[in-house]
Order: sequence, then structure tokens, then C-alpha cells
Amino acid sequence: MGRPVLAVVSGPPGTGKTTLARRIAETVGCPAVIRDEIKQGMVLASPGYQAGGDDPLNIAALHAFFGVLETLVTAGVTVVAEAAFQDRLWTPHLEPLTAYTDTRIIRCTADPDIALQRITARAGLDPHRVAHGDRDLIDAIATGDHSLDAFVDIRLSLPRLTVDTGDGYQPGLEAITAFLTEPA
Repeated sequence: MGRPVLAVVSGPPGTGKTTLARRIAETVGCPAVIRDEIKQGMVLASPGYQAGGDDPLNIAALHAFFGVLETLVTAGVTVVAEAAFQDRLWTPHLEPLTAYTDTRIIRCTADPDIALQRITARAGLDPHRVAHGDRDLIDAIATGDHSLDAFVDIRLSLPRLTVDTGDGYQPGLEAITAFLTEPA
């Protein structure tokens, strides 16, 4: 049996990571593990939860996310994993999984104005996004306390593909799928 592929879909907020991860998983025929959905499940089980500040669910969600990934990849399951995956916090948890997988990074990008429009739209439309600090992020961008350009990529030496999600996918879904399914 060969090694499963771990497709890491990464990038700053509003760059279309979740949408792309779902499309890839559907196209390839494997599960997508979405970090924010895991956290939202935790929120539903936490009466009185309040978003913001030093969120106690962030670390618990991180551990649950990587626990699910480890279970799947050690069982030989190809999986699409979606989260911000900034280097400092995520690499220590991601690196051990590379022993079991052909790990490939897909880095989503979009014009900062498009990303901000997406963040603003989902904050107003999706009641499940409350736990993810979209409103705080919008406020921080407006006051100059945060920049979508401040994202720090995973520094592991792994095959990577940058996908511009601003208007469709560049490169297209066929090329993205080929990046994941063809030998490295």
C-alpha cells in the first residue's frame, strides 16, 4: 500500500481555503477536515461560550484537528486538511504527519480587498462564524492593527502550489488535482 496524500490547504483569512478544500476533496474523492468546523462543534458543546480574547477553544480545536488527521493518515487515508497553517503554531503539529504521508501544500491567495469582502460577507451571513473572530478581524484591519499580508507560510520543505482564488482558480481545479495525485 502506498502513502496517502495529505493536501494542506493554507492561506490568510478570506482567501477561499474552505471552499477550495471542499472542491478538492469532492474531486479527488476523499475527506476534507476543516479546522473551523471542528471548533464550531466544540462551541456547540460549550454553553455560554464567548468568542474573542484568549479563546480557550483554539488550542483544544488545534489538538482535535491534528488528532483526526493523524488517525486518518496512519490508516492510509488521503485527506484534504484546511486551516490557516501559519508556520509558528502549525508546523510542530504538521511535521510529524509527513512521516506517514506525501504532504503537499496548497497556498491560497487573493487580492486583500477581495479577501476583506469575503470576510465581511461571511461575518454577516453565517451565524456559525461568530466563534471564529471575523468581526474582530474586520475591526483590526480597519484600525490598522492587522494586515492580511502578515500571514507567515509553512516553512517546511514540501511540494507547494500557489492558487489565486480571486476569480475562479488560477491554476484551475484540474491542475490542482494533478498536483495532488501525480507522483512528486
